Amino acid sequence: MFYSTQYSSPVGNLTLASDSERLVGLWIQNQKYFGGTVAKNMTENSNLPIFTATKNWLDKYFSGQKPAIANLPLAPNGSAFRKAVWDILCEIPYGEVTTYGEIAKKMAVWRNQEHMSAQAVGGAVGHNPISIIIPCHRVVGSNGSLTGYAGGVDQKIRLLEHEGADLSKLFIPAKGTAL
Repeated sequence: MFYSTQYSSPVGNLTLASDSERLVGLWIQNQKYFGGTVAKNMTENSNLPIFTATKNWLDKYFSGQKPAIANLPLAPNGSAFRKAVWDILCEIPYGEVTTYGEIAKKMAVWRNQEHMSAQAVGGAVGHNPISIIIPCHRVVGSNGSLTGYAGGVDQKIRLLEHEGADLSKLFIPAKGTAL
């Protein structure tokens, strides 16, 4: 059984999902792939300790603190490949960005391969079921394009600005997957 609750944030209403002990989802309202990793209907239950801990984490994050991801028990549902990509996302420092290509290089090493497709990595990043906490908003195109955020490019920019990231070399593409 899965449970959900709501959280009002500066980037819009967030839906949190749990298996009762661990966080399995966090989606921005109208996010692409909303609830995609939770196969069953969710029952509203705001009284779970994991939701209290997650809301406290989000309160700290949105007040400008840098709460540690490791402080929350996360259980995103996905393939081993996707989970490995999401683990790499958790290593991106607050206020910094990396590229899909850089993550692809790390994944190639992890898989003992010469090369890994940045597009494959982009698919895994885009399907991250725990937005904001697993910081997929910190991933940009190799040319500096702000693309690929399932929550929308405007939310990606707001989150990066909130973290004080240097946006001077980044741009919104004329067309792309986040638009």
